[in-house]
Amino acid sequence: MAAVRDVETPSGKDTAYENFPVGSWLLPKAARPHIAVFYRFARAIDDIADNPGLSADEKIRRLDGFSVVLDGGATDDQAYATGHRMRRSLKDTEIPTRHCLDLIDAFKQDAVKNRYDDWSELIGYCIRSAAPVGRYLLDLNGGSRDGYGPSDALCNALQVINHLQDCRDDYLEMDRVYLPGDWMAETGVEVTALGARSSSAALCKVFDRTLNATEALMDEARGLPGGLVSRRLAMESAAIIAIADRLIVRLRRGDPLAARIELTKTEYLLSCLRGATPVVLGIMPA
Repeated sequence: MAAVRDVETPSGKDTAYENFPVGSWLLPKAARPHIAVFYRFARAIDDIADNPGLSADEKIRRLDGFSVVLDGGATDDQAYATGHRMRRSLKDTEIPTRHCLDLIDAFKQDAVKNRYDDWSELIGYCIRSAAPVGRYLLDLNGGSRDGYGPSDALCNALQVINHLQDCRDDYLEMDRVYLPGDWMAETGVEVTALGARSSSAALCKVFDRTLNATEALMDEARGLPGGLVSRRLAMESAAIIAIADRLIVRLRRGDPLAARIELTKTEYLLSCLRGATPVVLGIMPA
């Protein structure tokens, strides 16, 4: 076990930290073990990228090691046991490695890039750091009649929401800013404003503009459940859409610098029920 810890750097974050139900009972039972392996893999490489105690070169070295394992190499290196489990799961499910490799590529970028010039550049990061999660779930559960587009929109929206929730910690702990630089410049906001305990009026304008762009993603995401082959995945995605909608409302009303904006357990449950119920009742085609 010591060798594994030498590569992985667990942050202690688990499924309770996520904005979506990971491997919930809504999903097909046979898929849940593979989803757990995928989540464990994604969490492991994300934790490496987010570890402030590692140099950029060391982060990239460790992440490259996972790429080697996914490609079938380093079969005797148990320091990458999580990667080996992921490779075996992908082989068993006949899902290509590209979703995992895209995640690795995004997290390698996190090791060397701390600012984003505009919304387009930020979404270019999200399409590799978030969208692969949805694409993996689609491939594992029969796919979508509408392709990856609506899933990408939902995953990218969830990523931006997470960036807003964690914007103060990201800046103070890792000097990362996942807000469009041009929008901040237009309102005269310096990145140092993210270290305050409350948001200035100008920073609130940046948050609102970011949420407006996120709601545009959500408009596309709303078509996701209706295009899915798997009814259970449709229920799950509809629940996640409702969770994202509620988080956007909470972020507009609250201040992410004062405290992390999260849903209460009751809000979370009600959002899941509100989203999934139309699919269960057949009101939403699935």
